[in-house]
Amino acid sequence: MPGPIRTAIGLIRLSHAFPSIVNAAATGAIATVAGAGPATALRLAVSMLLLQVSIGAVNDLVDRPLDRGQKPAKPLPSGLVSDGLARAWAGVTAVIGLALALPSGPTAIVVAGLGLGLGYAYDLRLSRTVLSWLPLALAVPLVPIYAWLGATGELPPALVALVPAGLLAGAGLAVGNGLVDLERDAPVGKATIAVRIGRDRAWVAHAGAFAVAISIAVLLAPASSTVNSELLGVLRWAGIPLGAAAIAVGAGLLAGRRASLRERGWELEAIGTASLGLGWLAGLAAASGGGVGL
Repeated sequence: MPGPIRTAIGLIRLSHAFPSIVNAAATGAIATVAGAGPATALRLAVSMLLLQVSIGAVNDLVDRPLDRGQKPAKPLPSGLVSDGLARAWAGVTAVIGLALALPSGPTAIVVAGLGLGLGYAYDLRLSRTVLSWLPLALAVPLVPIYAWLGATGELPPALVALVPAGLLAGAGLAVGNGLVDLERDAPVGKATIAVRIGRDRAWVAHAGAFAVAISIAVLLAPASSTVNSELLGVLRWAGIPLGAAAIAVGAGLLAGRRASLRERGWELEAIGTASLGLGWLAGLAAASGGGVGL
């Protein structure tokens, strides 16, 4: 395989493609629901994608010593990507990601920078501690805030009601991610909350956080008697139940003993969380008289 192609594959793998793409897709979809046109929605989605890519690259740089023994096939320990290129990749993607937030104004840049900072805090320190769940718990509510703010320049007061559900869903995702890596984290002394309290308690804690998050989303979902877009109506009525179902199936898979099965479960939970938020925000757009920006 030619060197440039190997390097490109390595950079893609370094970028933690699945969570990066899910966050980017959610950002673009939410911006569209808020009323952004295709160009603005795409700009915000690419901005989120690049910020997530930077966080993923820094994570692999920090974890390289551990990955040598636990995950030798990853881009850095395998030599597919050099440390210098990984650092440059993390820096360039962060700068471009933040630059793409510029047209949405200073508040959007601050929110984007806060999300990036939370990701780096996880990478550089908290991923090895019992507080490993905290950065993701705080970062998940920032995704809809960034998307809506980037699309409209303002935040409807009703969006505050989604923040507690986002915090709990983020905590659930973080603990679930710890369950995926449990067998790899424990031997190298990565004291995540899943390692600290054990598999069974961690599963109950993560499932409980999701159960409360879903309950809040359902109980506080904005109501509207009129919907001015067929697509908005579909998202409004289907997003929450489909998201809850995906989370439930994912939680079931996360109870499994095989790490690969648990990883698929965690991915389903991430997709379900995005669907849940999108359905809720479609209801908000309908209730506030907004519409899909197409």
